[in-house]
Amino acid sequence: MNNTEKSRCLRELILAKATLVMPDAFDPISARIIESLGFKAVQCSGFSMAVAAVRPAEADLGMEANLNMSRAIVNAVKVPVMADGEDGFGGPETITATICAYVEAGLAGVNLEDQVLGQPGPKRIVACDVMVEKLTNARKAAKKSNNSELVINGRTDALAVVSDRQAGLKEAVQRANAYLAAGADLAFVTAVATMEEVRFLMSKIQGPITIAAGLPYNIRTLSVKALKDAGVARVSLPAIAIFSAIRAMTDNLRSIRDREDFVDILDKSKICEMEDIAALLKRA
Repeated sequence: MNNTEKSRCLRELILAKATLVMPDAFDPISARIIESLGFKAVQCSGFSMAVAAVRPAEADLGMEANLNMSRAIVNAVKVPVMADGEDGFGGPETITATICAYVEAGLAGVNLEDQVLGQPGPKRIVACDVMVEKLTNARKAAKKSNNSELVINGRTDALAVVSDRQAGLKEAVQRANAYLAAGADLAFVTAVATMEEVRFLMSKIQGPITIAAGLPYNIRTLSVKALKDAGVARVSLPAIAIFSAIRAMTDNLRSIRDREDFVDILDKSKICEMEDIAALLKRA
């Protein structure tokens, strides 16, 4: 598939009756593993890329490093890949250049969010009309680019910045609907912690929605199956890959340090075989 066809495919997967589950990759091998396990699309994770690069925050990674890794991920797999475009790396005036850069890198979709990236202090979000302008500019840029079918995921962190969750849910709904009207193909509400909140959002948002799962605040309260049963269009797994990689490497290396052998690793099958690596590399 060319880039436009990948975007069409991604849109079809989002709009299909079956929920699209998108694990988040932080490098080419994590993306290749996701693809090899049968997932139909890959989500780039700015958070995970920053962790892998030992950066304290996503803002410290910057657009160039994000873009370069996103391009490497695209080149590692055949399935559609959605970029983590953060806040567009600037105001509404920067969005056209940001979208064009990700299109040229081969991304099938881009996530754009309303949180203020890299500012000190508590998390903040931009005014709704500023985010609407960003998404309007993003859609215009996509139409004029080499991939007019680019999927745009409009993310709101409204629920994450308030102490009153009911007020946050209402603000998230208002913003999600405004983002969809501005040209987003789907709305992404972060910080959702319960199925009750999921159902509220599903009943109020006038379009397909994304819910992030497997995070510290909802890994025990939201399951992928429950989200599928609720009819969520897309489930994002923003940190499972990097969390799993860190735990596995830490456990194995600690065992070697403490035991000075490989018995525990072998007994618990905690290391891959050369055949596993060959199978992943063969897909290039």
